[in-house]
Amino acid sequence: MNGMNDMNGVRVLLVDDHATMRMGFRMILEASGIDVVGEAATGAEAVSAAASLRPEVICMDVQMPDLDGIEATRRILAAARDAPPRIVIVTTFDRDDYLFAALDAGASGFLLKNAGPEELVSAVRVVAAGDALLAPGVTRRVIERFARTSGNGSDVPVRPPEIDPGLTEREREVLRLLAQALSNAEIAQQLYIGEATVKTHVSNVLQKLGARDRVAAVVYAHRHGLA
Repeated sequence: MNGMNDMNGVRVLLVDDHATMRMGFRMILEASGIDVVGEAATGAEAVSAAASLRPEVICMDVQMPDLDGIEATRRILAAARDAPPRIVIVTTFDRDDYLFAALDAGASGFLLKNAGPEELVSAVRVVAAGDALLAPGVTRRVIERFARTSGNGSDVPVRPPEIDPGLTEREREVLRLLAQALSNAEIAQQLYIGEATVKTHVSNVLQKLGARDRVAAVVYAHRHGLA
């Protein structure tokens, strides 16, 4: 996939114990050309479906029978050795414990069910492209929580700090803007460079920091005074 225009073929698994919610999500995604390859009503079904259907993105509810969405996320990612799916937690509950547990389990996004249809479509496309996505207002809470913590016991995996992670000056600029929760398009505007160039810089930053995704990079930036 080379960009947002190539995202119509994204394979999505919907996981929610309410059939009407799954139906609504399916209609929204399929109307945007996104391929819904399957549905699951429980966490256990999600684990099984993820293994057999190999979706690229999973929209995962939290509160479900037999296995909650957080534990299902953890098991799915642990079992996926090659090309693990990107998982977006989609929940009714705007709770910090769900948010941080989801990030710790390896989720790439966190979205509330009251989000508009365009936000759901955007979330699927953003995580499929390799980025992380948090609902509006959530990024600030992540930063505030982890900026107050020490370097130990982080809920968001980041490699132990190095004296010099080897970032170039431009990469440091990009990291500072990431720490302000700016998108690639907004960073491109700030630095007067192309969006593809920003994506390359972001990828280099994540690799050098040993950060799993943009959220982990933001936490690193705030902890180590790079914001």
